[in-house]
Amino acid sequence: MTKNAQKIGWIGMGRMGYPMAERLLKAGHQVAIWNRTRSKAEPLAAQGGTVVNKLSELAEVDILFSIVSTGKDLKEVYFGKEGVLASGRMPRVVVDCSTIAVEESAEIRKRLRELNSDFIAAPVSGNAKVIKAGKLSAVASGPELSFRKVADLIGVFAPSGVSYVGEGELARVCKIAHNVMLGVVIENLIEVTLLANKMGVPRHAFLSFMNNSVMGSMFTRYKSPALVNLDWTTTFTPELLRKDLDLGLELGREYDVPMPVTAATREVLQGHFGAAMLKPDPDKYLAGDFAALMETMALAAGMKLKSEDKNLPTGLE
Repeated sequence: MTKNAQKIGWIGMGRMGYPMAERLLKAGHQVAIWNRTRSKAEPLAAQGGTVVNKLSELAEVDILFSIVSTGKDLKEVYFGKEGVLASGRMPRVVVDCSTIAVEESAEIRKRLRELNSDFIAAPVSGNAKVIKAGKLSAVASGPELSFRKVADLIGVFAPSGVSYVGEGELARVCKIAHNVMLGVVIENLIEVTLLANKMGVPRHAFLSFMNNSVMGSMFTRYKSPALVNLDWTTTFTPELLRKDLDLGLELGREYDVPMPVTAATREVLQGHFGAAMLKPDPDKYLAGDFAALMETMALAAGMKLKSEDKNLPTGLE
């Protein structure tokens, strides 16, 4: 069977799922798509995708991909009353790109193994802009032979690299650690940017220096326009970041690894939720981007921020 002859199923058309599935379609793959809100998936029909009405219709695909918000959501779309398993079977290989708890993933893996399905955990690093730029990466774990069968498919939407780290849930551990670092880095980046800004350095000038320095990264570069222009267009919500920090702290407690910086970051983030409720438009800060934490931390610093209205490079061009 040639790679483009494989029947692929896709669950989840959120900010990440849509452009990931779109890349598979543009590469010439057959993709059957389900999303809770059908209208979000329908535009991909014009690109050759098949939008299905029921999850059970995905049971016959060769490889099933999913990307949803929580472990509870994942269990529901796989095993729920109206899930894929309502058909009586599951695809032979199931690949999940969500960020969920290690225990939840292990439970799902056990259930799928009993149904004669191999489970590949393949969470990704990036956001919709990163996907569009072709710079998404992924980490994967699970049965190695099955991973080899799907590695090229994962590479279509994660061309920057797919790292296989071993059996079981090791990819979940890597992704949780990744998102913990994401939270710590954004908080510290905001702290030092506010310090420099309050002392007279324009934010765009400070971040330009940082991005050109040894401390610069793809992340600091593509978040700089948001911090300079106060653009809180959603890429990753504060709620999802809080969930991932909690997952990391739970692992730290379980394995006796002290994580004081992560704990402090989590408490600062929690303060953002309280501050948002005092705003006339709290959803802008709670359903918007996690970088809106900058406004909460500026308030604590006695600062009133304004957009600098600068066109900064993102590093994704």
